[in-house]
Amino acid sequence: MEAPELPLPDLLKYLRDAAGMTQQQLADELCALTGTFTLTRHEVGRWEQGRVRPRAWLPALASLLDVDLETLRRAPGRRPSGAPDADPCNDVEQVSEVLRRTLLRKGIAAVSIPVIGLHRDHRVIQALDAIADDHVGGVMDSIGELIDHYALTICALPPADVYDELLAVRSYANSILDRAGSMSSRTDLTLATGRLSHLLAVAACDMGEHATARVWCSDAERRSRDVNHPELAAWSALTRAMIAWYQGQPRQSATLSAKGQHSAPEGTVVYAKLASQEMRAAAMAGDVDRMTRARHRAGRAIAALPSDTPITGAFSIALAEDPPYTATSLVFLGRCQEAVAATNRVIQTVYQPEARQRGEHPSGYARALLILALAEAGPGRLDESLTAGHAALTGSRPAWPTMVLAGQLDRVLTRDFPDARETADYHARYLEVAGVPAERRSQTPGPEGSHT
Repeated sequence: MEAPELPLPDLLKYLRDAAGMTQQQLADELCALTGTFTLTRHEVGRWEQGRVRPRAWLPALASLLDVDLETLRRAPGRRPSGAPDADPCNDVEQVSEVLRRTLLRKGIAAVSIPVIGLHRDHRVIQALDAIADDHVGGVMDSIGELIDHYALTICALPPADVYDELLAVRSYANSILDRAGSMSSRTDLTLATGRLSHLLAVAACDMGEHATARVWCSDAERRSRDVNHPELAAWSALTRAMIAWYQGQPRQSATLSAKGQHSAPEGTVVYAKLASQEMRAAAMAGDVDRMTRARHRAGRAIAALPSDTPITGAFSIALAEDPPYTATSLVFLGRCQEAVAATNRVIQTVYQPEARQRGEHPSGYARALLILALAEAGPGRLDESLTAGHAALTGSRPAWPTMVLAGQLDRVLTRDFPDARETADYHARYLEVAGVPAERRSQTPGPEGSHT
């Protein structure tokens, strides 16, 4: 379709109207096309108001709306002078629907939702100032429901968006902490606030904002000490260890993982995940003995977990044949054939088609595919490696850890298959998903010059 020259918000509305779709229908079509099933009509409305630029969704939008992708990418984000601005009242829509429904259901009024700051085309950070009065019990129920909601969706929603919503809930929880009269209420609210801080650390990590993530980790650890709840501090230790690992610091990651296991109660999910992370970090560092010991420890810890252990969300673990990160560890040890088999088992048992259709594991699934691609590249199976690598980059949530693995695959392919046209195609796709502008891609150094 020949598209008029309009700012992106107006252009999207024009193209949607031309296609005869409502905002809800467009959201549904995008979900069906990408397999994520996490997009709502409210998000489409934010795009058309110019509040958020849908960078990750542009390829799918171009396909559905029958327009050249570069047309969408070149379209400016601001509305022209004199055009109607978005209704300030729509700032409320930045707070998730689940937050609004939960507060109303519990009889808590959000009396003031001030806009703290607005950065064009980036996050709108809002603080929620709610007066709970005598509804502390209802407040705790509400916050508990919201924590459960975000723990389940944090790995599926765009990390910047979920960070904003979590920050609003976290600000709300902090504003009423001093009003918790009884020791029990105050303890419960402190623990809930710490859990929200942990989720904020996870979202910041997914955005690649490591300093921010560490600040939230520190806050969660402080809350953990305040209420003598070591498990919460252990989750923060895991986030710190993950950041170190993806930054290419395996020995530091292994040290952080081991330290976290000392504070994590045995028989908990976080203890098993910390042991699994120590295994992966030791493998990356080339310490086979430590990797083997950590793998056995992780396997025993997982076997001891109850059958109703959560298998989805931020506080979950896959009750699979192998501990998490086994395939990654095998890749770093050069045992690629075993890694292929281990990754395929994970994909078949954890990332089943119905789970992917529900949009439960987009980031985890993409990373599993990239580990599979690295394992296939080891013995020289270029076609199989590229199939998995390209599939990993088709998702709508390219979180920072995912892009680190995608960059590792980029370097391996360039090193081992430098003359293959398919290698250049993957490199171009990697740069596109990484957000490198088209005019700079030909000038961008190859993978050997990039950093993780």
